[in-house]
Amino acid sequence: MMNYNQDFEINKIAFNNNGLNSIQSQYFVSENWPVVYILNNNGVSQAYVGETIDTNSRIFTHLQTPSKSHLQEAHLISSRKFNKSVTLDIESNLIKYLHADGKYKLLNGNLGLVNHSYYQRDEFYWAMFKNIWNGLISNGIAQHSLEHISNSDLFKYSPYKTLSADQRKNLMLIIDALLSENKKSVLVEGGAGTGKTILAIFLFKLMLTSDEDFNYREFGEDEKEFIDKVKQLKIKFPNPKMGLVIAMGSFRKTIKKVFRNISGLNSNLVIGPSDLEYESYDILFVDESHRLRKRVNLGPYFKIYDRVCNALKLDKLNTSELAWTQLRSNKVLYFYDAKQSIKPSDVDAFDFEQLKKAPNSINVKLHSQFRVKGGNGFVDFVNNLLDNNFKNKEFKYNDTNYDLQLFDNFSDFVNELREKNVKHQLSRFIAGYAWPWVSQNDPDAYDIEIENIKLKWNSTAIDYINSDIDAQEVGCIHTTQGYDLNYAGIIFGPEIIYNPVSNEIEIIKENYRDRNGTATIRDNAILKDYIVNIYKTIMLRGILGCYIYVCDGNLRNYFRKHIYLFKEIKNPIIEIAQPRNIKLIPFENSVPLYSLKVAAGEFKFNDNIPEKNFILVPEGVKITKEHFACKIYGNSMNKIVQDGQIALFKWYDGGSRNGLMVIAEYYDHQDLDNGSCYTFKEYYSQKAISEESWHHEKIILKPKSFDTSYQDIIIDSNSINEKRFSVKGIFDRVIEL
Repeated sequence: MMNYNQDFEINKIAFNNNGLNSIQSQYFVSENWPVVYILNNNGVSQAYVGETIDTNSRIFTHLQTPSKSHLQEAHLISSRKFNKSVTLDIESNLIKYLHADGKYKLLNGNLGLVNHSYYQRDEFYWAMFKNIWNGLISNGIAQHSLEHISNSDLFKYSPYKTLSADQRKNLMLIIDALLSENKKSVLVEGGAGTGKTILAIFLFKLMLTSDEDFNYREFGEDEKEFIDKVKQLKIKFPNPKMGLVIAMGSFRKTIKKVFRNISGLNSNLVIGPSDLEYESYDILFVDESHRLRKRVNLGPYFKIYDRVCNALKLDKLNTSELAWTQLRSNKVLYFYDAKQSIKPSDVDAFDFEQLKKAPNSINVKLHSQFRVKGGNGFVDFVNNLLDNNFKNKEFKYNDTNYDLQLFDNFSDFVNELREKNVKHQLSRFIAGYAWPWVSQNDPDAYDIEIENIKLKWNSTAIDYINSDIDAQEVGCIHTTQGYDLNYAGIIFGPEIIYNPVSNEIEIIKENYRDRNGTATIRDNAILKDYIVNIYKTIMLRGILGCYIYVCDGNLRNYFRKHIYLFKEIKNPIIEIAQPRNIKLIPFENSVPLYSLKVAAGEFKFNDNIPEKNFILVPEGVKITKEHFACKIYGNSMNKIVQDGQIALFKWYDGGSRNGLMVIAEYYDHQDLDNGSCYTFKEYYSQKAISEESWHHEKIILKPKSFDTSYQDIIIDSNSINEKRFSVKGIFDRVIEL
């Protein structure tokens, strides 16, 4: 047993009946205290993570399970400060980090990992988890620090992720399409950082995981429909032949490494488009599908492209790798972003639009931003900046969650980015392709010289992100697309300028050095679209921040209007990037908004409410057609809801209400706060119970206010019997401050 600062203990026992018998007298077993446990076998480098409030029964069950009976040790983590929320959170974190640590392949399924807030999660329990992790390193269960793991590809692209509400909703739609006999193609659209690759790998792992290893907790009792669909999926595809297609060689190699370390997967499942020459599949996942190619500017790849077309009996001049995927698989999932198409060889957006319109296709969209800490606000800012589309011409980005800075001194730019690399790792320079790659043939030569500082392009085209650990080189779109960084140092090269006369961003074609990116382009507007897409894509690589240096003076001056300079004092008022116009979809992302300031009458719950009367619900909040919102007036409930806040309710349809916050209608009472017969209070009732029946003696509506002058509302049995009182809705949460 190891004890750490009295906060928790790690008990190691043999994973057998003798080991189980040895802990029967310990408090966490005898008192059914919440416990997190790790079962492992060092010989085969496999482990399983779980949590329970009944250690004795759970360990005994695992001993009887064939898939776990070969495990040899159990490490039991206990603490008197544990509760169910804590152990669920620690279990999820252990699964995520132990998988990415790489010492063991986990036997866990990847469905049902939790991610929820609870009391002192960040203030206390994250520190405890870090100490637990250090204890596991001491015990030989883990080997890398949490900081190291967080920056690893195995962690970033792990299938052991907690899906957002947005991702879960789209996962349901994807599963529906896979189950349908009438659907072949699914287009999953989302911008950079919306979690397309994560969702692809998550579903890939789910499809190849034994049903007994699934954890359905995250989806709750009210989401049995999802659980049933997953089970149907396993029945329909008990052993599917699948492939993950990635066109970009560097990113493909990275994901191969990830798959090599996931139990049930292997690197051969990650393929390039040309591998479709040899085999057909039940299901293909095509990540970064905007980078599939057509027969334009392919260089040495022309020969391979033509060979595959011949093997598939396709006209090489009138087809593309998109057609290859359609021909070689019964079902195809495309993870796609038209704005990340960056060169003429990429399949035309028109082809994807045609595919979307096909009757055997469905289209789903991811909206939430998971990469950059600036969220969708920063994504919108980047689009507005590079499209020169600010409605407020004086808008300047300032978000305490994201470090965006513009540099007018190249030395400061280089030094600051390298300092961030020392502190956070994974900080890299990325530039537009505006300098020839001289060092490719002359290792002693430098490619880029700015203000007497010389730099080289990436010395390797494969896995540059993990090779340039000291941030000495400069990557480009081809070596960084698809990757996450902590900080991105973006160099806007001399191929992109700002025209102060026309107030437009322009492209200097002769300064753009990607021969395959320009050879067939006659229209400068098309080239501009590609180059702007490149800069948008690389600006969204940095999780924590983005540092920018601009070669063109006019473009730098334009950027200065909207980005604070390095060391410039920022406005203390936090400005928020222009919000996206989100379409309100009734009862999917919005609910009807009612006012309590009505003289009389009833709420009208129906499906014909004008859309203008709906209000957006925060992402992740589950709603149905029984939900509605009300603006709360007054202070009688200000311990729960402040005056003027909007709260979400669910229409009451039966069941106990005691102790719940409710909206009630009482014709004999006018609410002091809102002047109507509706009131928002805490509900209690006193009942008279006989052998034959029961009835309410009285109902008490209690204020929850810091102002003690508010009194209980007492509703007598006469008002109840005459139906002059009724509960309309049950409080869910505040949805707007």
